[in-house]
Amino acid sequence: MTLPSYLMKLMGSRILAALAVLVGILQILDLLDVTTEILDRKLGAAGVAYYALLRLPRLIEQAAPLAALAGSLFTFAKLAGDSAVTAMRSTGISAYRVTMMSIPAVLVLVLAQLAIGMAIAPRTDSILSEWWQKSTPKDPTKIVDPLTFRVGDEIVVAVPRDPDGRSLEKVTIYRRDQTGRLVQKTDAQAAVYENDRWRLIEPRFETLGTGSISEGQARSMDWSENLKPGDIRTLAAGQTTVTPAEASRALAGGLSVRPRTYYDTQLQRSWAAPIASIVMLLLAAPVAMANFRGGGATLLVQCLAAGLLFMVFDGAFTALGENGAAPPILAAWAAPMMFAAFGLTMLLYQEG
Repeated sequence: MTLPSYLMKLMGSRILAALAVLVGILQILDLLDVTTEILDRKLGAAGVAYYALLRLPRLIEQAAPLAALAGSLFTFAKLAGDSAVTAMRSTGISAYRVTMMSIPAVLVLVLAQLAIGMAIAPRTDSILSEWWQKSTPKDPTKIVDPLTFRVGDEIVVAVPRDPDGRSLEKVTIYRRDQTGRLVQKTDAQAAVYENDRWRLIEPRFETLGTGSISEGQARSMDWSENLKPGDIRTLAAGQTTVTPAEASRALAGGLSVRPRTYYDTQLQRSWAAPIASIVMLLLAAPVAMANFRGGGATLLVQCLAAGLLFMVFDGAFTALGENGAAPPILAAWAAPMMFAAFGLTMLLYQEG
């Protein structure tokens, strides 16, 4: 077995083990919250297993950076404890090459995280939402709260009429111009989704002109192609996760319930988040040169603390970007770039 293959196998096995442990913990905590409700819906053990399966992609996505950090620390600590890095350096192999030969194992995790975030998790989230709504006990006395959202320049208030999200009732649409001034209010008894677009039933219009208001009505009229039934189901279910496709649609005039900066930041985060695993590897790399007989444990703790601090900074920058306090591209990429540079600096210092 060649050295790159050995390092990749060693790194990959430890990252996989750490990922399994972390996902297992998250899965248990998640099931503690919902198992009782699943059983109350008479779905049984099969329902619990189905829920856990559909939640698995999101849990893997959440645990991936910490798994990369833990796996890298375990790998480099083993190499340092066995004096393997010392032996490799004596043959001319630097710590930089050791780190580079370990990166392919982390790249597999990065690609898996990209695939989950872009394609797999959005699909499983949709299936889970539909399954959960279908199994919700029907309560005819329950009052359905109206939903408020934006579609392009329009603000919409409506009440969902069916669990499929294909019809709305008590629809009110506030249309604004490019400056944000209200120019038209439309009230409709209902809106139905047919032939890939929404149709308003018996709409009544109030158009605001300069010093006057004109009124009108119609039996029905086409409304929007940007709003999808899945959007209504997502809003009604109270889901907070935004997929890259949903963020792109919101920026292009589709459904949105948050400021534009939120969707800009989420779109940037969809590419920046998987890079966290590589950052974690760089932050853990100095442990490979630790001397556990002379304070190496302190270096291990410092690298662990740096990885946890990176997650704190990453979350803080993301929050700033979502609220418009920082440019979205800076909010998404600042922490990964800063801590990647910090990890390389620590590695350079340890290499001497």
